[in-house]
Amino acid sequence: MRRILICMALCGAALSPAHALDRLVTVTGEATIAVPPDTAMIRIGVTSAGKTAREASDANAQKMQAVLTAIKGSGIADKDVQTSRLSLQPQYETGKPGPARLLGFQVTNQLTVRIHDIGAMPNVLDKAIGAGANEMSGIEFFVSEQSKLLDQARDEAIEDAHRKAALYAKAAGGKLGPVVSIAEEGAPSPPRPIAAMRAAAVPIAPGEQTLRAVVAVSYELAQ
Repeated sequence: MRRILICMALCGAALSPAHALDRLVTVTGEATIAVPPDTAMIRIGVTSAGKTAREASDANAQKMQAVLTAIKGSGIADKDVQTSRLSLQPQYETGKPGPARLLGFQVTNQLTVRIHDIGAMPNVLDKAIGAGANEMSGIEFFVSEQSKLLDQARDEAIEDAHRKAALYAKAAGGKLGPVVSIAEEGAPSPPRPIAAMRAAAVPIAPGEQTLRAVVAVSYELAQ
């Protein structure tokens, strides 16, 4: 009889961790922070055409140098200007039977420009377009301190999870025990692209960017 009792006690001890895992409260905590972007990135450049590749390249280089000078003259640092696309494409006559006839060449040179003062963007665009920029593929807005703001949202998400778990534990007639696991879900919202603009006179409305943190937290349910 004694051996049987000892065996039962040991078996109960071995099963207790698994039993404890059944007494969990798992909730999702969420938090969002809406902030206005403070940084913008534009893609702007020059497309030129010529009868020969050399003619098109020389024309493009001349205009692009003027655009670069205008952009940097508006207060943009060298480190915030980067060539993102450079292409040379032959242009052929289409829509006629027979071998395609070469009409000339087209050169496109595009810059990616980061602007740390959104209020200065209309001036930067105006100067670039005035200097000869004739190609623009879009604008994106960013929050420069996104990591710090996301940490704040994570703290608030944990608080939200704790509040929910405490309510569930009380409703179930128990008490909230220690945290068993924490898992972050989802990902930060990507930068918001804006449609290409053809003139600097178009109003710019960066709006707000929403940063969201979601966590799944499991707590032990105590008696």
